[in-house]
Amino acid sequence: MIETIIALLFAHILADFLLQTRWMVENKRNPLVLLGHVFSVAVLSYAALGFSGHWVVLAIAASHLFFDAVKTYWPATGWRAFLFDQALHGAAILVAATQFPDLYSSGIWQDYGLLGTPPAWLARIPEGWVAALPLLMLLSAGFVLATRGGGFLIGLFMTPLALGAPEGLPKAGAIIGNLERSLAFLFILSGQPQNIGFLLAAKSVLRFSSAKEDRAVSEYVIIGTLMSFGWVIAVSMGVLALRELIT
Repeated sequence: MIETIIALLFAHILADFLLQTRWMVENKRNPLVLLGHVFSVAVLSYAALGFSGHWVVLAIAASHLFFDAVKTYWPATGWRAFLFDQALHGAAILVAATQFPDLYSSGIWQDYGLLGTPPAWLARIPEGWVAALPLLMLLSAGFVLATRGGGFLIGLFMTPLALGAPEGLPKAGAIIGNLERSLAFLFILSGQPQNIGFLLAAKSVLRFSSAKEDRAVSEYVIIGTLMSFGWVIAVSMGVLALRELIT
């Protein structure tokens, strides 16, 4: 079952945070844009499962369409709405994996060594890579969720505080946030979480001159930094827990 959960999470995270552009988010009231996003969820889910469980994939896509349509036309916004929406998608994935735990094992990825003579395109992929696919999907999904997903969440959380935000290069804050979360994720997954302290120290030194002169700037930076590292630590702990469950 765990491989099924990972495959569906991988598809959802890539569709929501990597393939979905800001333009798509801002234009979801256009039915074609919304359907295009849901189509990417369905295609990625079907491929990640090894092209099995098409009816379940359609059900997940339908639930994704419903949740996104409600979010699009419902007046609730902000970081709480973001987390609630993601929780609903996660719950749908968990229900599907619980009811149909063998979706991944019945797909072509799991059956690679049982196919006899696999299709020509599949035979070109080394068997070791296919066997490691659940782990690769987990690490990729965790990285995207920690960086891009964290960027969306923290951006929504910090928006009400933006009046006290320091001015700087356009999009520099988002780039710095993605870089620090990327490094923190890699440090934790490689068993070197203590190196996060060096990131915090380096950022504190670089921000010291501007933050010490303005309390609002200082508090803004502290809140954003703690949110950023807190998010990536939580995601990394989830990835490590799931990694232990992969058979």
